[in-house]
Amino acid sequence: MARELRLLRTQTTGRRRPVGAEPGPAGTSFRVWAPGRQEVWVVTGHGPEHALKVEASGYFSGTVAGIVAGDLYRFRLDTDERLYADPASRFQPDGPHHASRVEDPGAYAWQDTEWRGRGIEGRVLYEMHVGTFTAEGTWAAAAEKLPHLASLGIDLVEMMPVADFPGRFGWGYDGVNLFAPSRLYGEPDDLRRFVDQAHRLGIGVILDVVYNHLGPDGNFLSCFAPSYFTDRYETEWGAAINFDGEGSAEVRRFFIENAAYWIEEFHFDGLRLDATQSIFDESRPHVIQEIVEAARAAAMGRAIVVIGENEPQHTALVRPPADGGYGLDALWNDDLHHSAMVAVSGRNEAYYADHAGEPQEFVAAAKYGYLFQGQVYAHQGQRRGTAGLDLPPAAMVTFVQNHDQVANSDCGLRFNLLGHPGAARAITAYLLLAPGTPMLFQGQEFWSSSPFFYFCDHEPELAGLVREGRREFLTQFPTIDTDAEVQARLVDPGEESTFQRSKLDWAECERNVAAVALHRDLVALRRSDPVFSRQNRGGLDGAVIGRDSFVLRFFGEGGDDRLLMVNLGRDFARRSIPDPLVAPPQGRSWSLLWSSERPAYGGHGTPEVETLSGWRLPAYSAVILAASTSSTIAAS
Repeated sequence: MARELRLLRTQTTGRRRPVGAEPGPAGTSFRVWAPGRQEVWVVTGHGPEHALKVEASGYFSGTVAGIVAGDLYRFRLDTDERLYADPASRFQPDGPHHASRVEDPGAYAWQDTEWRGRGIEGRVLYEMHVGTFTAEGTWAAAAEKLPHLASLGIDLVEMMPVADFPGRFGWGYDGVNLFAPSRLYGEPDDLRRFVDQAHRLGIGVILDVVYNHLGPDGNFLSCFAPSYFTDRYETEWGAAINFDGEGSAEVRRFFIENAAYWIEEFHFDGLRLDATQSIFDESRPHVIQEIVEAARAAAMGRAIVVIGENEPQHTALVRPPADGGYGLDALWNDDLHHSAMVAVSGRNEAYYADHAGEPQEFVAAAKYGYLFQGQVYAHQGQRRGTAGLDLPPAAMVTFVQNHDQVANSDCGLRFNLLGHPGAARAITAYLLLAPGTPMLFQGQEFWSSSPFFYFCDHEPELAGLVREGRREFLTQFPTIDTDAEVQARLVDPGEESTFQRSKLDWAECERNVAAVALHRDLVALRRSDPVFSRQNRGGLDGAVIGRDSFVLRFFGEGGDDRLLMVNLGRDFARRSIPDPLVAPPQGRSWSLLWSSERPAYGGHGTPEVETLSGWRLPAYSAVILAASTSSTIAAS
């Protein structure tokens, strides 16, 4: 499909992209798909309306002289009184209900000609919502924070969706202009400058895209072609996209082209595909596979990363097409998040019910990725997941915070505020050193105290429906469902204060230097240590050594091993540990390499971990022992 798209551009249209408005020497070329319509007109607001010529397969096209980059336009469909934005608009300066603007994507002078992209192995991700990342909520302001992320050791920024949507604020998952970077965050070239600056600092940027539904307001695709959507499938958020029914060929082309567009015209380093379980397609190859192939082709030799969110945990997504897979690089791993949250907070309500936060879960997650790979999942009353024991560790994106999970509570609290501060440090060590691909959520590195809520700005009737829907979703948690005081403090997603409270306070980054040091040192250790940096399958083993404690043994070359010991409970003291994984390699002994209880991180010091009298771990701590060439051991 990727090759077909390029063939379509060069042989049948002579255009950069098959749809949208493209300025050129003779004027602006317009092309839009509107099967079933008899006439399509370009309306600029000044001068006459311009009729487009009908092509095969329901396309209308034409070049209009005198229209240049920066001009506004809309489409008239037959005799409709309403004028419509371009479905492939590259910018909506006043939002989805208003005119599109002609953009010249070639006008920006890129500085990243030497940039070769980023693969998934060895990377540390950072999820960002542009509107709340800074007080200004713009790409320009976010770009000023990129040196901080570079100093932290971040490799890839995962940007939440930016396709334009109505209102003054939102998460972006209700986008309706899929080719138009949201006007809320700046001009399209501001986004290009952000990506360019990230590349100068050695950071890749991947974009979260939504190909399973469109938002409920400002979505006019069905006015151009009802076959964009289907009632043969259901999603939780709106009408499903028609990828395999009647008229689906051009629908597929539209979405596949969109994936290529972000990679090619904005130099993104990959995509994160939202809720892939709701991208329905019974045909072969699956549209997801074609999206991935088109994105890689659009990168023109640059390495890119494609990540999927998939609630049922279908591992075929990250398998090669030759093996029946879809060719993604990685999947989000909710299982580890759930175990971590239960371990920190002690609560396992609702979708946390199948997780106990016990040491064995952390050992299994480090070794195998998903915890549920086909066994019964009681919360849903069915089996969950598919086999993935053979997957490379990098294929699992691991996290203890993300936009969904922080917001899925009554008060949007971060995990570091839900339990003992030592537990947050210990789990952070586990997250950043275990062999998965770790991801931090914005502000996590400085223990942000800002909540992160679900927020969206809609007209009153729709806002009321969203507010009630959100409340209903949260009642799956019994403490919210039955406690009137808790219900009373639930925020309204449509209030601007909900959005404003979700913004990061960057003064905390200056104050919480201990938290920043913790994250920076762990990322540096992950990258520089020859054992932790290997990230190979089968490179570690683990064991439970106490009610709240476990060890991970990382195997190095020639016995140069590492032992990560994590205690998520009270002080651990044992005269001996009858497990061979804690025994040092032949002729060596363990020496302390790192501890989460360093005062520089806000800890209270670390005793000798192994002595002739036994083993000691402080409460809520993590330590790393390295195999030393010395064979001596402390007396006490």
